Amino acid sequence: MSFDDNILLLTDSYKATHWRQYPPDSETVYSYFESRGGKFDEVVFFGLQYYLKRFLEGCVVTRERIDRAEAVWNAHLADPTLFNRAGWEHILKNHGGRLPVAIRAVPEGTPVPTRNVMMTIENTDPACYWLTNYLETLLVQVWYGSTVATLSREMKRLVRNYLKKTGTPEDAGRKLHDFGFRGVSSVESAALGAAAHLLSFQGTDTIVGCLLAEEYYDEPMAGFSIPASEHSTITSWGDDGERAAFANMLAQYPSGVVACVSDSYDIYRACSEYWGRDLKDKILKRDGTLVVRPDSGDPTVVVCKVLEVLEQAFGAVRNAKGYKVLPPQVRVIQGDGVDYAMAQSILYTMQIAGWSADNVAFGMGGGLLQKLNRDTQKFAFKCSEITRAGQNYPVFKDPVTDPGKRSKRGQLKLVRTPDGFETRSPEEPGDDLLVEVFRDGEIQFETRFADIRNRAQLND
Repeated sequence: MSFDDNILLLTDSYKATHWRQYPPDSETVYSYFESRGGKFDEVVFFGLQYYLKRFLEGCVVTRERIDRAEAVWNAHLADPTLFNRAGWEHILKNHGGRLPVAIRAVPEGTPVPTRNVMMTIENTDPACYWLTNYLETLLVQVWYGSTVATLSREMKRLVRNYLKKTGTPEDAGRKLHDFGFRGVSSVESAALGAAAHLLSFQGTDTIVGCLLAEEYYDEPMAGFSIPASEHSTITSWGDDGERAAFANMLAQYPSGVVACVSDSYDIYRACSEYWGRDLKDKILKRDGTLVVRPDSGDPTVVVCKVLEVLEQAFGAVRNAKGYKVLPPQVRVIQGDGVDYAMAQSILYTMQIAGWSADNVAFGMGGGLLQKLNRDTQKFAFKCSEITRAGQNYPVFKDPVTDPGKRSKRGQLKLVRTPDGFETRSPEEPGDDLLVEVFRDGEIQFETRFADIRNRAQLND
């Protein structure tokens, strides 16, 4: 038994004691999930289906797991009376180990303006009122995939806007590559984040994201990569052998796109002498594109200077929008130090210098998959209604010290309006966009990665 396969233990420790804290006549606890604001004005909802399939689907409460959880909680809380064994035994006996909850959610990939409901959960057995918020800890982790999907989509919007001004906006989906595998805290984070990124872009070196999309979202191959060098494969030839290392890259990959890190010693020498003089004819005769990668220095300075050096060697033409473009056999990728703000600075600097965004692609690692947290979009999970002795009561918080944390009341639905989306009560007009995705241990609505991609696409 692995440490993360027992649903009884996948919660905050204090939640194991909450079954005693609700009013004694409690029957149903209803809670919701939203983004209360943050860096971007809307959020792409993504990742719930993974958590449902991975942790909640089927018979997840077993005698073995109850016994294990009891031993852990008794030792951890140092009080054998705090573990709710009777509650979990009830689920095992009366529900066959399936969790008696219903979850509704907006279809994954939907961009939802902040401060709107995206998911609700309530227990379906009055004896399990304590279960709804017991599952909060796990379900709130949807913040991660949603935040990466949101950031990646906003990066695409940023790049596309510059391409609209200076180049070819249809190429926006190929302009950001994920290099984040090594920079995240776990393999699971890499997989979820990489899959979220692939809703908006095609390029990734985090292969586990493609595997997650295949296993949990029915996508045969969600992303693609190319041959590319790293410093070890170049510097192993030595400073004097850098030109030979470059020549070897062209010989090993005579066609297609190939990327080569070129700053091991002197990026400008590499561009002017090795790529731009000694290997120029081979590059121009290649059926494909060499992507030169600078990997150090101030990107806002280095990228433009590299473009200028390459222009001196290979020439450039003005496109219909009046911006310079290198020959199609040569491009640049900036992967070091890239986050949203840096990409914006690079693109702005290029535009001012007269360069089309067609010339550059970006790689992001930690800036894409790790340089964010739950507060990036201020995600929250709150109880908004409780049923006690057959009577429904609105539940809310309204802290005088922070009005931004005021929570919603009652049951909720998400409706489409002429201006976008709006959260309303079930009694108000409008069709509810929230779909029941899970009930009593079974997934009710399953979505494919291709459909999620379509929902997440930018419109004009």
